[in-house]
Amino acid sequence: MTEISVPLRTPLFRGERRLRIALVGLPGGGKTTLFDAVSSTSPQQGELAGTHRSYRECTVQIGFDEASVVDLPSIHCLHHLEGDDLSALKYLLWGDQRPPVSVHEQSGPPAPFAPPDLIIQVVDATNLQSHFELTLELSQLRRPMVLALNHMDEAARKGLYINVRALTSLLGMPVVPTVAMMGQGVAQLFGAAVNAARESTCPLPQPPSPHIVQSLQALTTAMNRPELHAAFRVPHPFLLMQFAAADGFVDDELRQHFPLLLPEFLALRDAAGLTLPRPLADELHADRHHRAATVVEAAQRMGSAAHGHGWRYWLDELFLHPQWGLIGSLAVFAAVLFVVFEISGWIDSMTTVRLAAAFADWQPQATGGVVARAVLDGLIGLTGIVVPYMIPLVMLLVSLEQAGLMQRIAFVVDRGFHQIGLHGGVAVPFLLGLGCNVPAISGAARATSGRERVLASVLITFVPCSARSAIILAIAGKYLGAVGVFGIFALTLIVIAVIGRLLSRSKRELGPGQVQEIPDYALPTWRTLFSETWARTSDILTIVTPLLVGGSVVLALFTHLGADSLINTLLMPVTVWWLGLPLALGVPLLFGVLRKELSLLMIYQALGTQEIGTLLDAAQIITLLLFITFYIPCVSTFAVMLRTIGRRDALFSVGLSVGVALLVAGALRLGLGGLQMMAG
Repeated sequence: MTEISVPLRTPLFRGERRLRIALVGLPGGGKTTLFDAVSSTSPQQGELAGTHRSYRECTVQIGFDEASVVDLPSIHCLHHLEGDDLSALKYLLWGDQRPPVSVHEQSGPPAPFAPPDLIIQVVDATNLQSHFELTLELSQLRRPMVLALNHMDEAARKGLYINVRALTSLLGMPVVPTVAMMGQGVAQLFGAAVNAARESTCPLPQPPSPHIVQSLQALTTAMNRPELHAAFRVPHPFLLMQFAAADGFVDDELRQHFPLLLPEFLALRDAAGLTLPRPLADELHADRHHRAATVVEAAQRMGSAAHGHGWRYWLDELFLHPQWGLIGSLAVFAAVLFVVFEISGWIDSMTTVRLAAAFADWQPQATGGVVARAVLDGLIGLTGIVVPYMIPLVMLLVSLEQAGLMQRIAFVVDRGFHQIGLHGGVAVPFLLGLGCNVPAISGAARATSGRERVLASVLITFVPCSARSAIILAIAGKYLGAVGVFGIFALTLIVIAVIGRLLSRSKRELGPGQVQEIPDYALPTWRTLFSETWARTSDILTIVTPLLVGGSVVLALFTHLGADSLINTLLMPVTVWWLGLPLALGVPLLFGVLRKELSLLMIYQALGTQEIGTLLDAAQIITLLLFITFYIPCVSTFAVMLRTIGRRDALFSVGLSVGVALLVAGALRLGLGGLQMMAG
């Protein structure tokens, strides 16, 4: 596979040096939607000190960098704030680093973490002027800043055309168009934020109009004192504008800490107002409104509302819309199911089934022949995994990635997967698990890392692969009907959800949020398709093959040496006492670790008939199917887990699957037995 070198930009924001980003904005701009789009599975939540205004915070992975993103309460302006609103401003200014003017306050710092290194203001592209007034105020903080121009799709529908380059030039900060609800532009936004922080790019100064600057000249000089700067720890232009606007917080702090200077400052403020056509505070507000309108006029023009849209627009409406996106995802899932149960099934019948039939009559009795036959069975089983299921499903996964659909599906289902401690990037691997758990776990390993990789791999083992689904459909469909089949699959979903919730809570390490890039649509290329498929399957084969063949030989020798009765006796506490099944089913259940289809054939052989309904009642059939469904998928799945998550977690997964199979099947057997007794 071709190696690609990626330039590493420094300094790298990771660990203790991770970037801290504050999301700010007016209500309705999409700030919370943006946070949800990149949030971790378990964001921290709290209230700003002494308030009822809640914030959320989580770590987000941005390429090689990390950032702690804080979703602050909405804020309308930076002037004349009181109570809860003032706490949000205090966090932006100081974080948990209290300035000298605040030492007398009884409450602690607004939030238990450092002030932001960078501010992302989320603005509504359909209502720029009111948002830009806040932008002009935030620019006075002299902190790196990026503007997220959100709701760009709605702006286009209303005929609003915005010149992003002009805005970037006028404001002196990166401006990134986004549609946070659909994940568009989010990756570019956070990439621009990291670059702005790395280059310490602050917005251009946005002073008031010249006539106001002239009227404030004397006050500007008087307040430009080192002791004031040290006490407030804010940029001089910001402190000046706050005092000029008669901000209550600044006035109170000056009265407490600088009582000798305050009379001079008040006199100069009053004198500045005398030279203006209206009171100073009103003139500052009107001027800020005028300057915001000027920026909008320079960067925005009106046109006719957008009517015609290309196919890319409508595909995004299908795959990225909060509601329609679920329908689009279900359509892709339906295509996956078609590949699993139709195409892969047909390939299986043309390859593995014919190979098995060709050698069905060869039943050697000598030890050497038994070993040879076991090796052949192992290779046939390997063919049955790789040819019909692994290769087609991996090719489908690669095609979805190349086309850009997988990333869109991952974005849409991301919040749903958060409920079980995962990100939406594992959605397609979970679907592939319906065909075969082996490529599904391999796909999840590529989409996740650390704790999430382990959690995804463990949960995928509970997804009923095509082999287990075939057993459910064959037995439950015949003896339990459609309701029985639906009930077993529904119970599988419930078990996955419950285990996911429990495991995600028990893991103290919380994975970071992900900035999911929404790539352009593209047609898959054959060269990339084949090379990626080979890269994702070749090393799996080297691990799966020896375990599958070796396991087949060991179990064949057990049978050849007459250990069947011994195995059945040893498994009696499980099969007979706990599960209430016939003693003869011990060996078939044990052989299921090679391949589940083998279990079905051996069940028929052990019971001496394919009409198992004559020997097992409904409760026993349900118990048998549930145990097979949740029991260890197969040795091939265990082999790929050894490679992707390591021996300890792979063994934990095996133990968990055995425990869940025994618990669910046994508990349901006891429950059904109790109902039968009550009915009798």
